[in-house]
Amino acid sequence: QSLREQVNARYTSAPYSGTTLCDYLERTGERSLVPPADKAAALVRSLRPDFVVLQFWGNSWGYTPCMDGITYDKEPATYFKRYAADMRRLTEQIADAGGARRPRIIWVSQGPDPITPERIRTVNALYAARAAASHDLVADAGRTVSPATARYTWAQYLPCTAYEHDHPSYCTQPGRDRTALHRDDDYLHFCLAPTTSTPKPCPVRSPGIARITREITRVIADHVG
Repeated sequence: QSLREQVNARYTSAPYSGTTLCDYLERTGERSLVPPADKAAALVRSLRPDFVVLQFWGNSWGYTPCMDGITYDKEPATYFKRYAADMRRLTEQIADAGGARRPRIIWVSQGPDPITPERIRTVNALYAARAAASHDLVADAGRTVSPATARYTWAQYLPCTAYEHDHPSYCTQPGRDRTALHRDDDYLHFCLAPTTSTPKPCPVRSPGIARITREITRVIADHVG
């Protein structure tokens, strides 16, 4: 909705639970949680987009088989090396699929993680380095769900923004001038409705999601205007 309203853009998404970068690489076969038609390069070939927005949480706990059992807690150096390599491969596959009309990649920075805060700092640095190397972009959406003076400190609530004051349904506790980013029982997801077993659009207004999408939209608008 944000993209349609601000830049008159058509948006297609392909989210799958528990995935990371390698799942969207082609030629991963049955080791991937993403079907062939929804691989990044396949979507570029079929949709011919101007931008490809890549947003991952990192999934450092070995859920997806394409990570070959590499996890952050057991092998942090190997984990980051693999993450960087997959970023490069994903960039190359998207570029090859785009051909003469290579889409601009937007890497979306991650917000704070209360379990592995230093992992997020390094992953975001890898995004910035990859974007610089391939002349792509970073949307620092993670900053919008972080305390103003503590970028990598997790918070369930943050002060309401001007936008949230103007749209009261996004300021969940106006009496305390703060809004909820997470449910009491879910420190990870930004949807304020219970998590479902299969991915689907969040059914309730959720300030964290709105903050992230508004920042991504801002970056796109800045580069199409």
